[in-house]
Amino acid sequence: MNPSILRPFGPTNLHLSPLGLGCWQFSNGKGLVGKFWPILQGSLINDIVRTSYEGGINWFDTAEIYGNGQSELLLARALRETIPSDQDTYIATKWWPLFRTASSISSTIEERIRLLEGRTIHLHQVHQPFSLSSVSSEMKEMAKLASAGKIQHVGVSNFSAKQMLEADRVLREHGLRLASNQVKYSLLDRRIEHNGVLETAQELGCAIIAYSPLEQGILSGKFHHDAALVKAIKGPRKWSPAFQAKGLNRSRPLIDLLEQIAVGYDATATQVALNWLIHAHGHTVFAIPGASKVHHAEQNVKAMRFILSADEITEISEVSHFAAAK
Repeated sequence: MNPSILRPFGPTNLHLSPLGLGCWQFSNGKGLVGKFWPILQGSLINDIVRTSYEGGINWFDTAEIYGNGQSELLLARALRETIPSDQDTYIATKWWPLFRTASSISSTIEERIRLLEGRTIHLHQVHQPFSLSSVSSEMKEMAKLASAGKIQHVGVSNFSAKQMLEADRVLREHGLRLASNQVKYSLLDRRIEHNGVLETAQELGCAIIAYSPLEQGILSGKFHHDAALVKAIKGPRKWSPAFQAKGLNRSRPLIDLLEQIAVGYDATATQVALNWLIHAHGHTVFAIPGASKVHHAEQNVKAMRFILSADEITEISEVSHFAAAK
């Protein structure tokens, strides 16, 4: 672990790597959203976790809904089997709110802890802003867990700017702060820059955790260079406008620029895209690319080994505006 790459995580006492490992792909083919990914063997999961950690990633983002706890279970096992217990690793997980009340946050926390093998939950997040309870009620339940030592910090996911402000207001009443908002953010989806979410995060001093930072692989450039890969896509991605000919043509100038800049850093378009995310807004934005193969993890960690120049960040920003979702 290279401590020089670590940065403060929002208003917390945590120091995390700019990239974490997103662990949705460890769902083991189970549950509502687990079938999005193929089933990964335990040895492969171990190799992905080990490669990520040895490359500088010190935190892992999972969730209750990822395989009905399978991701939490398999992540905990991989951490136990691959990383010495005296090494610092940090875990973020999420409570699934749909058709539930805030009381479910407390009633399900022991299951989160059990599946994570008793590891500390450094960040517990409300996964979506849709539940049968108010934001205030949810934050009060989170505050209870923090007071009881069940969790360390409180985050949200997919919350609007207004909901972030309300969450932070309630947490302050309990001596806490909103640590983060996990949202979809990439060079092809920059909506948080225009809807107040990024601005609110900066005002509150909380972190943004960017999921889908490579826009399901489009920013790697591989789909622009190989039409056969586009035809071979299975699952929901197949119908995404970004993967259609019009979408690929719109994003091609951005891919060309990423590849051009990558040459100077002995990097790839993927790594430049991730590097832009974690440096374009100071230390506000963290990102959680996933990895279903070891070489994906190797690609991820190499994105933290250089820093784009201010001019390069500006040029990428300008070109991406024409390709990004509005």
